[in-house]
Amino acid sequence: MKRSRIGDLPMRVIYRILAVAVVVVLAAVAAVVGFVMSGSSDQPGEARPGPIAAPSATTPSSGVSSPPPAPSASASPSASASASPSSTPGISTPAPDRSAVVTALADPRVPDLPRDKRLALLPGKPYKGKSRLRDAKAGVSLVRFGKPWKPYGASPFSTKQVLPVAKGAAHRAMVVTCPVPIQVQKDPKDTAVLAARWTLNHHPKGSRITWTASQPIKDGWLLAYRVRYEVKGKPRFSQAAVAVTEVAGAKPAMLFVTIPDVQRTHWRDINTAVSSLRLK
Repeated sequence: MKRSRIGDLPMRVIYRILAVAVVVVLAAVAAVVGFVMSGSSDQPGEARPGPIAAPSATTPSSGVSSPPPAPSASASPSASASASPSSTPGISTPAPDRSAVVTALADPRVPDLPRDKRLALLPGKPYKGKSRLRDAKAGVSLVRFGKPWKPYGASPFSTKQVLPVAKGAAHRAMVVTCPVPIQVQKDPKDTAVLAARWTLNHHPKGSRITWTASQPIKDGWLLAYRVRYEVKGKPRFSQAAVAVTEVAGAKPAMLFVTIPDVQRTHWRDINTAVSSLRLK
């Protein structure tokens, strides 16, 4: 039978082995104690190890609001959209000053405004039809003229009625409606001025305005005017009018009528169109 080799080891070697084992055990115990002590440390400036749990939804407020966390890059588009202020299409905040009106009246094509003056009855036969045309975008309705008027492609307006093309006319007679295409002003009269100037885009180049009427209408303002221009070197003009009226929750509605002098027998239709304008 073989003898145990441990008994053959010198005692000094055994003592060294025992000493090393004791040191290892003491070091392990010190590490465990240090870990526990550091986990309960309340010393200033010391951070507690381990993950930090999210605060409970029922955590009482300290009375001082903390800045909200920045939205996650992975947040859904719908969530971001609902958190941001939403703008309602069509609603326009009135301009804070009259700078746009001052600019419009400085335009040599647009004279200073006249004193208030009612629209006179224009030449022609009054139209007696009762059909109506509704403008869903502008929120108004108006008379729907019969022949020779007819509905036509509305763009860039919402509704459009036109007369047949007339020989010698530089543009086509039309009655149109739409939300006002310019910046809304605090005073509806100012809004009407900007709208009238804008309508020069639909008259011959070089057209100039001469006012013929300026009067309040229900929830708005009416401006009537002659638009003077040249056709093949000869002076011509059109009778025109712009009416703007407030519409709840939306931009004001605009009615624009223009009829050239070669179709003057239809000028009374301007009176009819203006007087027929209603909130739909």
